[in-house]
Amino acid sequence: MMNLLNYILWDPDLIAFKLGPIPLLGTIAVRWYGLLWVIGLTLAYLVVKRLYKEQKIKDEYFDPLFIYCFLGILIGARLGHCIFYEPDYFLTSGKGLIEMILPIRLGDDGSWLGQTFGFHIIGYAGLASHGGTLGLMIALWMYVRKTKLGIWTVLDNIAIATGTTACFIRLGNLMNSEIIGKITDVPWAFIFEKVDAVPRHPGQLYEAIAYAILFVIMWTLHKKKPEKIGTGWYFGFCLTYIFTFRFFIEYTKEIQEAFEASLPIDMGQILSIPFIILGTYCMIKAKKKA
Repeated sequence: MMNLLNYILWDPDLIAFKLGPIPLLGTIAVRWYGLLWVIGLTLAYLVVKRLYKEQKIKDEYFDPLFIYCFLGILIGARLGHCIFYEPDYFLTSGKGLIEMILPIRLGDDGSWLGQTFGFHIIGYAGLASHGGTLGLMIALWMYVRKTKLGIWTVLDNIAIATGTTACFIRLGNLMNSEIIGKITDVPWAFIFEKVDAVPRHPGQLYEAIAYAILFVIMWTLHKKKPEKIGTGWYFGFCLTYIFTFRFFIEYTKEIQEAFEASLPIDMGQILSIPFIILGTYCMIKAKKKA
């Protein structure tokens, strides 16, 4: 019989801090999830900026990169969640389509916005990492068409920094008590009190640690092998590492949507396979080129 006193009770406040009151909008609550997203993106921004300086790439090419990456990740992650995980809600009504595109929920929640305009701001409640990765790749393709930089140089630089953003996004999931793991009796199990009262694998923490290790590996390798930047090897290694780990860590997670119960492997694993194949291909191609 499980002794629940031996496990980690997890019930953090979702709100990191509050801003306001702001005229018309009232008090705005800044959630840990959004804050950690911003921290992760900012760290990646600083890492890539340093890489550009090391490679003597002009500042005029770096300046628009953050906007391309931010919009690509956000739009891709949002559409990925809505299309792959909740299509019945977001793709079957005008209300769903509006809520898919805008960070709002239609209806009156008692706030000034809700009472006056019939909607309230909730942020994007639902983002998928696979969609974010695909959105980022499309955004970077658009970026290199604009700047005329080498696509593999840009992809390798972004790949070296990716572990920082991925780590903080998963810490945001942990603060939200979402994407929870399966029931377990391991001594480091978390009891997500917002969900239930049983010990579960902290899958979000597993991933956050793995992505922090990825950044350390990538940063160390780029210092030893800077000549590989521009071959696509770092990009390939990043994809292969992240999505291979993601494939196996899914075995410790609960399914996110009911329809996944009828699948031989869950949606996260299905979506990981193409990225693993692409990453492996890029690494092999880079090795042959070398």
